[in-house]
Amino acid sequence: MNFLYIIIGITVIFFLWAIAIYNGFVKLINRAKEAWADIDVQLKRRYDLIPNLVETVKGYAAHEKTAFENVTKARATALGAQSLEEKGKAENMLTGALKSIFAIAEAYPQLKANENFLELQRELSDTENKIQAARRFYNGNVRDLNIGVETFLKNIIANMFKFSKMEFFQLEEGEAREPVKVSF
Repeated sequence: MNFLYIIIGITVIFFLWAIAIYNGFVKLINRAKEAWADIDVQLKRRYDLIPNLVETVKGYAAHEKTAFENVTKARATALGAQSLEEKGKAENMLTGALKSIFAIAEAYPQLKANENFLELQRELSDTENKIQAARRFYNGNVRDLNIGVETFLKNIIANMFKFSKMEFFQLEEGEAREPVKVSF
Protein backbone atom coordinates (compact mmCIF):
# COMPACT_ATOMS: atom_id res chain seq x y z
CA MET A 1 0.00 0.00 0.00
CA ASN A 2 2.80 2.45 0.89
CA PHE A 3 4.59 1.44 -2.29
CA LEU A 4 1.50 2.39 -4.31
CA TYR A 5 1.37 5.83 -2.64
CA ILE A 6 5.03 6.36 -3.41
CA ILE A 7 4.50 5.48 -7.09
CA ILE A 8 1.44 7.76 -7.29
CA GLY A 9 3.36 10.56 -5.52
CA ILE A 10 6.32 10.24 -7.91
CA THR A 11 3.96 10.22 -10.91
CA VAL A 12 2.12 13.33 -9.68
CA ILE A 13 5.43 15.13 -9.05
CA PHE A 14 6.66 14.16 -12.52
CA PHE A 15 3.49 15.47 -14.19
CA LEU A 16 3.57 18.71 -12.19
CA TRP A 17 7.24 19.15 -13.15
CA ALA A 18 6.44 18.47 -16.82
CA ILE A 19 3.55 20.96 -16.74
CA ALA A 20 5.76 23.62 -15.15
CA ILE A 21 8.48 23.08 -17.78
CA TYR A 22 5.92 23.12 -20.62
CA ASN A 23 4.36 26.35 -19.32
CA GLY A 24 7.83 27.88 -18.98
CA PHE A 25 8.55 27.13 -22.64
CA VAL A 26 5.22 28.62 -23.70
CA LYS A 27 5.97 31.75 -21.69
CA LEU A 28 9.45 32.10 -23.21
CA ILE A 29 8.17 31.62 -26.76
CA ASN A 30 5.43 34.21 -26.25
CA ARG A 31 7.92 36.67 -24.75
CA ALA A 32 10.23 36.18 -27.73
CA LYS A 33 7.33 36.72 -30.14
CA GLU A 34 6.30 39.86 -28.25
CA ALA A 35 9.88 41.11 -28.32
CA TRP A 36 10.07 40.45 -32.08
CA ALA A 37 6.85 42.41 -32.54
CA ASP A 38 8.50 45.33 -30.69
CA ILE A 39 11.49 45.14 -33.05
CA ASP A 40 9.16 44.99 -36.03
CA VAL A 41 7.26 48.10 -34.90
CA GLN A 42 10.50 50.06 -34.54
CA LEU A 43 11.81 48.83 -37.89
CA LYS A 44 8.58 49.97 -39.57
CA ARG A 45 8.94 53.35 -37.90
CA ARG A 46 12.49 53.52 -39.22
CA TYR A 47 11.34 52.61 -42.74
CA ASP A 48 8.71 55.36 -42.60
CA LEU A 49 11.27 58.00 -41.55
CA ILE A 50 13.79 57.18 -44.26
CA PRO A 51 11.91 58.60 -47.29
CA ASN A 52 11.43 61.91 -45.46
CA LEU A 53 15.11 62.03 -44.56
CA VAL A 54 16.17 61.24 -48.12
CA GLU A 55 13.87 63.93 -49.56
CA THR A 56 15.21 66.53 -47.13
CA VAL A 57 18.83 65.76 -47.96
CA LYS A 58 18.07 65.52 -51.70
CA GLY A 59 17.10 69.16 -51.76
CA TYR A 60 20.61 70.14 -50.69
CA ALA A 61 22.69 67.44 -52.36
CA ALA A 62 20.87 66.54 -55.55
CA HIS A 63 24.08 65.34 -57.23
CA GLU A 64 24.51 62.52 -54.67
CA LYS A 65 22.15 60.28 -56.64
CA THR A 66 24.02 57.02 -55.90
CA ALA A 67 23.73 57.45 -52.14
CA PHE A 68 20.00 58.09 -52.38
CA GLU A 69 19.53 55.07 -54.63
CA ASN A 70 21.48 52.91 -52.17
CA VAL A 71 19.26 54.00 -49.28
CA THR A 72 16.11 53.37 -51.30
CA LYS A 73 17.35 49.95 -52.42
CA ALA A 74 18.43 49.01 -48.88
CA ARG A 75 15.04 50.08 -47.49
CA ALA A 76 13.19 47.99 -50.10
CA THR A 77 15.40 44.97 -49.32
CA ALA A 78 14.77 45.38 -45.59
CA LEU A 79 11.01 45.66 -46.11
CA GLY A 80 11.03 42.45 -48.19
CA ALA A 81 13.23 40.38 -45.88
CA GLN A 82 11.46 37.29 -44.57
CA SER A 83 13.81 35.25 -42.39
CA LEU A 84 15.68 36.53 -39.38
CA GLU A 85 18.98 36.10 -41.21
CA GLU A 86 17.72 38.07 -44.22
CA LYS A 87 16.37 40.75 -41.89
CA GLY A 88 19.75 41.06 -40.16
CA LYS A 89 21.68 41.37 -43.44
CA ALA A 90 19.18 43.88 -44.81
CA GLU A 91 19.36 45.98 -41.64
CA ASN A 92 23.17 46.01 -41.87
CA MET A 93 22.94 47.21 -45.47
CA LEU A 94 20.39 49.89 -44.53
CA THR A 95 22.49 51.11 -41.61
CA GLY A 96 25.49 51.52 -43.90
CA ALA A 97 23.42 53.39 -46.47
CA LEU A 98 22.05 55.73 -43.80
CA LYS A 99 25.56 56.45 -42.56
CA SER A 100 26.44 57.62 -46.06
CA ILE A 101 23.46 60.01 -46.03
CA PHE A 102 24.62 61.50 -42.73
CA ALA A 103 28.17 61.74 -44.08
CA ILE A 104 26.81 63.70 -47.06
CA ALA A 105 24.90 65.96 -44.68
CA GLU A 106 28.17 66.83 -42.93
CA ALA A 107 29.36 68.51 -46.15
CA TYR A 108 26.34 70.87 -46.23
CA PRO A 109 26.27 73.28 -43.25
CA GLN A 110 22.92 74.76 -44.31
CA LEU A 111 21.41 71.24 -44.30
CA LYS A 112 22.79 70.53 -40.85
CA ALA A 113 21.03 73.69 -39.66
CA ASN A 114 17.72 72.78 -41.33
CA GLU A 115 15.10 72.20 -38.61
CA ASN A 116 13.31 69.48 -40.59
CA PHE A 117 16.58 67.58 -41.09
CA LEU A 118 17.52 67.94 -37.42
CA GLU A 119 14.12 66.64 -36.31
CA LEU A 120 14.32 63.67 -38.69
CA GLN A 121 17.82 62.95 -37.47
CA ARG A 122 16.64 63.03 -33.83
CA GLU A 123 13.69 60.76 -34.59
CA LEU A 124 15.89 58.31 -36.47
CA SER A 125 18.43 58.29 -33.64
CA ASP A 126 15.64 57.68 -31.12
CA THR A 127 14.28 54.87 -33.29
CA GLU A 128 17.75 53.30 -33.57
CA ASN A 129 18.02 53.31 -29.77
CA LYS A 130 14.60 51.69 -29.46
CA ILE A 131 15.55 49.04 -32.03
CA GLN A 132 18.70 48.28 -30.07
CA ALA A 133 16.78 47.97 -26.78
CA ALA A 134 14.09 45.79 -28.40
CA ARG A 135 16.79 43.62 -29.98
CA ARG A 136 18.47 43.10 -26.59
CA PHE A 137 15.10 42.15 -25.05
CA TYR A 138 14.37 39.72 -27.90
CA ASN A 139 17.83 38.15 -27.78
CA GLY A 140 17.58 37.76 -23.99
CA ASN A 141 14.32 35.85 -24.33
CA VAL A 142 15.70 33.74 -27.18
CA ARG A 143 18.78 32.97 -25.08
CA ASP A 144 16.60 31.77 -22.19
CA LEU A 145 14.49 29.64 -24.51
CA ASN A 146 17.54 28.13 -26.21
CA ILE A 147 19.15 27.30 -22.86
CA GLY A 148 15.95 25.54 -21.79
CA VAL A 149 15.74 23.58 -25.05
CA GLU A 150 19.36 22.44 -24.65
CA THR A 151 19.46 21.79 -20.88
CA PHE A 152 19.20 18.18 -19.74
CA LEU A 153 15.78 17.15 -18.48
CA LYS A 154 14.13 20.25 -19.92
CA ASN A 155 15.21 19.07 -23.37
CA ILE A 156 13.10 15.94 -22.85
CA ILE A 157 9.95 18.06 -22.51
CA ALA A 158 11.12 20.33 -25.35
CA ASN A 159 11.54 17.33 -27.66
CA MET A 160 8.23 15.77 -26.60
CA PHE A 161 6.31 18.94 -27.47
CA LYS A 162 8.53 19.99 -30.38
CA PHE A 163 9.82 23.21 -28.84
CA SER A 164 12.87 24.30 -30.79
CA LYS A 165 15.60 26.90 -30.59
CA MET A 166 15.06 30.33 -32.11
CA GLU A 167 17.56 32.51 -33.97
CA PHE A 168 19.13 35.58 -32.45
CA PHE A 169 18.68 38.91 -34.21
CA GLN A 170 22.13 40.43 -34.47
CA LEU A 171 24.24 42.70 -36.56
CA GLU A 172 27.22 41.29 -38.37
CA GLU A 173 30.14 42.61 -36.39
CA GLY A 174 32.40 43.30 -39.37
CA GLU A 175 29.87 45.37 -41.27
CA ALA A 176 28.70 47.31 -38.25
CA ARG A 177 32.23 48.51 -37.39
CA GLU A 178 33.61 49.28 -40.83
CA PRO A 179 33.92 52.98 -41.65
CA VAL A 180 31.52 54.26 -44.26
CA LYS A 181 33.14 55.12 -47.58
CA VAL A 182 31.82 58.34 -49.08
CA SER A 183 33.11 59.74 -52.36
CA PHE A 184 32.18 63.05 -53.92
